[in-house]
This record gives sequence, C-alpha cells and structure tokens, in this order.
Amino acid sequence: MKFLTALLAFAALLVIAPPAVAGGKKKAARISFHMETAGTDNPKMIFPHEVFGKQRFFRRVPDISSKDLVAFSPFPAGDQASYGAIFQLKNAAQRRLAAVTADNIGKWFVCMAFGRIVDGVLVDQPINDGAVVIWRGLSLEEVKEMDKAMPRIGEKKKR
Repeated sequence: MKFLTALLAFAALLVIAPPAVAGGKKKAARISFHMETAGTDNPKMIFPHEVFGKQRFFRRVPDISSKDLVAFSPFPAGDQASYGAIFQLKNAAQRRLAAVTADNIGKWFVCMAFGRIVDGVLVDQPINDGAVVIWRGLSLEEVKEMDKAMPRIGEKKKR
C-alpha cells in the first residue's frame, strides 16, 4: 500500500512539475519567415494561408527564425495602426536567405510573429543585403518584447 501511495505521489509530481517550471519562462520574441511551397507537399510539413484571396501553402519549418536574427529596427507602418521592422541577419542566415530567395522568384515569403502571420512579400529578386523586412502588423507590445530579445540595429545591448 505504501508503495502504491509513493508511486501515485511521484506520478503527480511529474505531471505538476513541468508546467510549474515552464510558467516562469519569459515570452521570447518568436519571429520566423516561411517560403511558399507546393500544396502537394506532405500535409504535416506545410500550412495554408490566404494571400489576396487565394489559398497558398507555406513550409512549417522556417527558412529564417529568431535564432538567425542579430538586431532589429522598428518603424511605424504605413497603415498608421501597427509597426514594421527591419531585421539584420547573422552571416550564415544571410547566405541561406540569398539562396532560398534566388531559388523561389515569384513565390510568397511570409513572416510569422508571435504565433500569427503578420506580413508577406512576393519574391521578385534574391535578397542579398543581409536584412529582411516586415512592413506592417506588429503591435507596440510585440516591439517591446523584441527589445528584450535583441538589440536595435547600431546598438550593442538589448533594451
């Protein structure tokens, strides 16, 4: 009987402990960029999103993610209701972005920020300058979260 009680207590600890630890984590700046792909790809590896009234499919695995970002610079978006941002990439990510955009001229490249798609661009030429831009869709709170995660372009420390 004591063994069963101890086993149940241990099982309860395993169930309760991980959420309690995870609850203390900071909300990280989650930014990722996803290239359009064929709708015939493995359904587990793609997600749909409507672009100008047409359903398109994008890779679940990002081509560029938060770990690839060095710094950013936010700006008021043209819609006067949100913010855009330019992101400076690490060297390896710069080369990867140049290659993926060169291979996908005419396809859409979308940005997912904090769990939602905020913007996208139609790739018309390779991106070779080491930076990627979100033109709109970020809230002031999201910009503040990004300030905690990375420095502004030209600064050395996070805000």
